[in-house]
Amino acid sequence: MKKSIFQFNTRTVVTIGIGAALYGATSFIGIPVGPDTSLRPAIALLAIFGALFGPVVGFIAGLIGHVLNDLLTSGTVWWGWALGSGITAAFMGLIYLAKGFDPQNGSFKGKHIGLFIVYGIVGIVLSLLFSGWFDIAFMGEPSDKLVVQVTAASISNIIVFLVLGVPAVIGFAKRNAKTSHLSVNE
Repeated sequence: MKKSIFQFNTRTVVTIGIGAALYGATSFIGIPVGPDTSLRPAIALLAIFGALFGPVVGFIAGLIGHVLNDLLTSGTVWWGWALGSGITAAFMGLIYLAKGFDPQNGSFKGKHIGLFIVYGIVGIVLSLLFSGWFDIAFMGEPSDKLVVQVTAASISNIIVFLVLGVPAVIGFAKRNAKTSHLSVNE
């Protein structure tokens, strides 16, 4: 049985710390695809931590990880984008709440993968729209730049999510499956 998404213990705090550190340390790795926008493999980590530990852990790890990355790379935190990383991971973590989805014990079905993909894509698009709006409303960024930035980031994040994030979660669940088709001959 999965634990509550609001139950915090030492393991939860350590998981958040590891997720934030990994996301923060790897977010600078990417291929530029637009103004201040890159195709970043680190997005897959949001999918992994969200799906395996739930939306709250995903949100906090994504937010803190993005803040760490901003501080390490530029010294300035872009709060709209940091919150966007947390929102993305929280949406991806909604699959954690689905009945019968338990990758820790190898339990998932095709409908779970479909839901995970929908949650992830919706989360990516909504979080980046939020980030763009935040930059326009509070940071004084030009809207034409943000249209390009949000579009490029949405496309690249969806690609990374589908190519790396979804297969990683499926692979983890398959590895943890307790049943096999092997039999013992006596």
